[in-house]
Amino acid sequence: MARRRGILAEMQHQQRLSQARANAAARAQTQARAQAQRARAAQERANAAADRASEAERKRYEREAKAAYVELRSAEVDELNEDLALEYAEIDGLLAATLEVDDFVDLESLKVRVEHPPFPRWDLETPLVPPLPTPVPPAPVYVEPPVPTGMFGKKKKFDEAQQRAQAEFAQAWSQWEAYRDWIPGRDAEAAREHAELEAGRVQLLAVERERYEASCRFRESKASGQNSSIDDLIAGLAYGAVDAVKEYVGIVLANSVYPDSFPVEHEAEFDPETAELRLRVTVPAPEALRTIKAFRYVKASDEITETQLTQTAAKERYAGALHQVALRSLHEIFEADRRGIIQTISAEIGPETNDPATGRPAFIPLIAVAAPRDSFMEIDLSGVVPLATLQHLGAAVAKNPSALVAVDGSGVRRS
Repeated sequence: MARRRGILAEMQHQQRLSQARANAAARAQTQARAQAQRARAAQERANAAADRASEAERKRYEREAKAAYVELRSAEVDELNEDLALEYAEIDGLLAATLEVDDFVDLESLKVRVEHPPFPRWDLETPLVPPLPTPVPPAPVYVEPPVPTGMFGKKKKFDEAQQRAQAEFAQAWSQWEAYRDWIPGRDAEAAREHAELEAGRVQLLAVERERYEASCRFRESKASGQNSSIDDLIAGLAYGAVDAVKEYVGIVLANSVYPDSFPVEHEAEFDPETAELRLRVTVPAPEALRTIKAFRYVKASDEITETQLTQTAAKERYAGALHQVALRSLHEIFEADRRGIIQTISAEIGPETNDPATGRPAFIPLIAVAAPRDSFMEIDLSGVVPLATLQHLGAAVAKNPSALVAVDGSGVRRS
């Protein structure tokens, strides 16, 4: 059996896994941050008060600072214990967690609807403003100088004033004329520069448009490929095609996100002649689970220590998790298969670890169960003892799963 998921199943699994981890991390961070901030603020207040206090008061504030530190360390212990309790609650509630949701997967809902981002180079879409013609200033006008006043030398003074005015006018006219004649060339140069810049804008716009449209085509092609695969899957599932059934089961089980502390993998094969799904469910080995009962802060040594669960409690949690995983796997597949394509599921549940008998890595089945659809769907899993249900189904169940002794599933009935 190949453990590799189909593309659609893997996409679903990663999406659900990412969402579940993000939600759990956000909750844990919020709780831890609030608790640590309260304890840290208390210690900071005590330290600040101690710095301001007189010698007589300092000792009292130092005691308060030490008490705040103890509170901070206690808050760390509370956080560790809350995390531990959450982890154990998730493992102990593996079956209950799946009963709260409908495991059916509407394949049409997996189709992708392409949403393109806006064109990023909107700045290139507006033509450059052409330069305005350079205005020609008014031509200079000769102004006759006023007639001098006085009794003597009026004519001479007036002649000199006229000569100066005429010279200044001639110079101003020459400058104006040169500027007037320069304007057409300047406007032509500005028009040429504008034309070059505008041509560059148009060219760059075409390049950016093609790049944007290529990325849009890629997104559409990718979505079209996924949607086409889903259409093929829907069509294949309608006929009970083996690959389609396996892919759909893979999607269903990919949606089933287990806790990080208890990861589970599924492998499936479908026999269309008997309508039987053969399932291998790989769970963590016993030593992968934590066996800490609680954390505590030892004030004398300023250390956080651990107390351990009894071996009986640790073994019971591991066994209970296996029993729940077995029923959860059967339930999720049968519930999701509304067409009734799968009539029987035979499953083996166990870890991949070193076999104590051979010392070599191997899959060790600790539960072997076969369940017909009709009889299994009559069971109300919300009110069962998982081990009793497995026994009711005629399953082979290891009495002590932590010992890693494989069960013999050859006698497990399939009908």
